[in-house]
Amino acid sequence: MRKNAEDRIMDALTFIFLTLVFILTAYPFFLSLILSFNDGLDAANGGIYLWPRVFTLDNYRTFFNDEKWISGFLITVYRTFIGTLVTTFFTAVVAYGFSYEKLIGRKFYMGVAVFCLYFSGGLIPYYMTLKALGLLNSFLVYIIPSALNLFYAIVAVSFFKGIPSALHESATIDGAGELRIFATIIIPVSKPLLATIAIFTGVAHWSSWFDSAFFVQNRDLRTLGYLLMEVINRSNLSGSSAMTAAMASVNSVITPLAIQVTAMVISVFPIMIIYPFLQKYFVTGLTVGSVKG
Repeated sequence: MRKNAEDRIMDALTFIFLTLVFILTAYPFFLSLILSFNDGLDAANGGIYLWPRVFTLDNYRTFFNDEKWISGFLITVYRTFIGTLVTTFFTAVVAYGFSYEKLIGRKFYMGVAVFCLYFSGGLIPYYMTLKALGLLNSFLVYIIPSALNLFYAIVAVSFFKGIPSALHESATIDGAGELRIFATIIIPVSKPLLATIAIFTGVAHWSSWFDSAFFVQNRDLRTLGYLLMEVINRSNLSGSSAMTAAMASVNSVITPLAIQVTAMVISVFPIMIIYPFLQKYFVTGLTVGSVKG
């Protein structure tokens, strides 16, 4: 169908609007990328907008030569990988159980889950619980408390309900147990859902800093997100550009701002690489309610 003049005008306005939105949302990261490749002292003077004025790789050399940042990066990688697997598995198992209509006490369990979504005991009771469980100052404090995400579990219940019951019944007739049915039938047809949960969970683990700040004192267990927040806070305390430049004089051309933007770029880069390949699962995983052959 041919477009008339009004359609072309609307398309042009939509394109212009979306282009402006893209620029406004992408430029802050683009500016951080530019500053990460620019001399720290020179960047403190401002006036850099589209490309590095004094190109250098010293910021990245300093980052990767600092054991603190390398340790934080590795802890974040381990946490993201293990935490994503654990959370996705337990969330899927619980959601599958909730979706079983004949589950004894199903309404009670669902009620408890919904209640926990809206109410919490607060930070101090949560801290005391972690202390009683021996999770403080431990790598497991990143994994165990987030092993079950009730929000994703409730969302996944509707997905599992959409799977034809005939698949479960036929497998039961053939003598398969619940674990085998879940592993060989439910999981293969639930890949979009599981991928969606894994993406959101992975991003949350990768960018998390709160638990590292409050529940971990061991410097070797600090995450990349916490170290980045630490640098940002120090930069804010440093005040003006002149103060920042004065601090940098002790450390050649490396300023707190330079390390800050470099860490931001490095922390965002893995997400940018993975996200385009898994983006298609976002809508599919949350909306598919039946098995399509």
